[in-house]
Amino acid sequence: MLNEINWPVEYLPGTTDNFASNEVIVKDLKAVDVWPYLTHATVWEKYYSNSSDAQYKEEGKDELYPNAPFFFKTFGFPIDAEIVEFEAPKNGIARIAWHGWAEGDADHRLDVIHAWLLEELPGNRLRILTQESQIGKPAAEMAGTNTMIDGHQSWLYGLVKAAQEKLEY
Repeated sequence: MLNEINWPVEYLPGTTDNFASNEVIVKDLKAVDVWPYLTHATVWEKYYSNSSDAQYKEEGKDELYPNAPFFFKTFGFPIDAEIVEFEAPKNGIARIAWHGWAEGDADHRLDVIHAWLLEELPGNRLRILTQESQIGKPAAEMAGTNTMIDGHQSWLYGLVKAAQEKLEY
């Protein structure tokens, strides 16, 4: 039985304007190998082309932590974000999720939950699941396209490569 993302009710997939789900299963990686490449937001742009300008809002911080406020740009949107779930690897499972939003009028506001699940599987395999549930007109305009699916699959492949190659963070 595989684990699932924990969703706040208002972001439950199938009830929002857009939803994307991507995963990979890879051999010879553990949750602890991948975790730092998710929690160091400033390294994302080194392995994922849709991320840039990550900044920690609390002075002196260099990685994400429970309730951490941060900022980054993705898919052309400036995103203010806050960590809403943070479970470091334990017993082969790890979870991180953030609430992100782009301010604006009704035509431009975007509100999302982006969640990640790392799950060690039998046979020295690691499942990496990422899902994003979105609310807002920009999200509705992306629904039915492969924009988020393709972008997040690229993120997954870059994440795996970064962990395999032990990219400096």
